Amino acid sequence: MERPLVVGVDGSDPALRALDWAVDEAALHGLPLRIVHASTWEHYEPPESGPDAGEPPGEQVLAEAVAGAAVERARSRTADVEIGAEVLPEEAVDALLREAHYAYALVLGSRGRGEILGRLLGSVGVEVAARARCPVVVVRGDRAGLAGSHRSILLGVGEPAKSAEAVRFAFREAEARGCLLKAVRAWRCPAHERSDDPPLLATQAQSYHDKQAAEQLDAALAEAAAEHPAVTVRRTTVEGPAHKVLVHRAAAADLLVVGAGHRHGHFGLPLGRVAHSALCHADCPVAVVPEHT
Repeated sequence: MERPLVVGVDGSDPALRALDWAVDEAALHGLPLRIVHASTWEHYEPPESGPDAGEPPGEQVLAEAVAGAAVERARSRTADVEIGAEVLPEEAVDALLREAHYAYALVLGSRGRGEILGRLLGSVGVEVAARARCPVVVVRGDRAGLAGSHRSILLGVGEPAKSAEAVRFAFREAEARGCLLKAVRAWRCPAHERSDDPPLLATQAQSYHDKQAAEQLDAALAEAAAEHPAVTVRRTTVEGPAHKVLVHRAAAADLLVVGAGHRHGHFGLPLGRVAHSALCHADCPVAVVPEHT
């Protein structure tokens, strides 16, 4: 059975933008769209607490209205997508992580209802992207990026052995959209090579590291490129911190794809610096793709 594209909604403006993006994405890939709204009204307002025995509680009515309005909005956007919706009686993170086991991808807004105004990314998005077993797309960015007018996908390529899933996802997206795939691998010289060597040796060291990065980039892309020969790929190696390089280049992309880089300890960013920076600062939607080992 075909896995659906799942989008989480809560009635907020960022969630509505995510819904619109998800509808277009489902149509692009020929996927069914599953709309979910997490609500724990049953924990706080049991059915018997309604003003009349025959009337549902107010929070239940609100939850069903959020899901119903999302379905209407999705259907008004396209008639070519199979659309279903469900109110899930769980906390948002738990509900979305459960959905991730059966989804092609999860789509979320950059900040949900009730999030503190001004935060760069809602806590739900961070936790779900860090723990989900499927790709998570956080819909954010400027009007051009949301509209897909750049006609390009940006792929951040890490170590070849840890980038395979992100690479495959990016190629599928580029092929479905018929657009350019920009594959970027950032590299840096070790500190002692940048500071201690004379200019000639420093230049030689930079040339060595750039060549090594190009070889690693080619290795990471080889299998997916062979599977998707119609996709035009522009390969670039750049000296600099990967998180800064990708955020800067995302301004000219319709989607930024990065690997998850999950951390299992209690210290540091749960997604790693690259994915976390992209989710907080990129000017286009960001797909965080877990690597299954």
